[in-house]
Amino acid sequence: MTEIIVDRLETHDRLKEFSKQKDNIIQGCLDCINNRPKEFANHPFYIFVHCRTADDGHTKRLIWQPRLKKPKSQTNSMLFKSYPPGDTIKIIWMIPDRDQWDEYIRGKMFEQQHVADSILAFQLNRKSLEEDEIDDVSESHAQRIYREIAINHKMKLEKQKSDELARIKDMEIQ
Repeated sequence: MTEIIVDRLETHDRLKEFSKQKDNIIQGCLDCINNRPKEFANHPFYIFVHCRTADDGHTKRLIWQPRLKKPKSQTNSMLFKSYPPGDTIKIIWMIPDRDQWDEYIRGKMFEQQHVADSILAFQLNRKSLEEDEIDDVSESHAQRIYREIAINHKMKLEKQKSDELARIKDMEIQ
């Protein structure tokens, strides 16, 4: 039998940080649901979360993206599916950095079935993570919605520019 010395303070701090991350994930998903493009209407959509390193080379931040279609699976990412108009969220995958994979397996302090299943699927059958689901919008419908978003964004920018020019003219007249 092997003895393991556990530093209770370190373990408690790590568990506290893990719990905080869980709260951040819930809040991030809710923010993404509430701020999704209006053009998504009530179509089910994905929330793709991935980590990016800042220009300083050290600081990492999470990017939260609403998407109509599944992205390719990758390490250090999560994918959820939202079903508007409610706030129901389905976990599609949660894949940590490769160097953290062992922390989520059975018997470890951070054992997490969704993460363990995601890692296994990523290793053995990545395509299963990326397949369309029955309630996904078609590719052509998704492209129409994305075009509508782009057109609406361009019109909004043009209106802002026009409003700013009008404001400047008004200031010149006074």
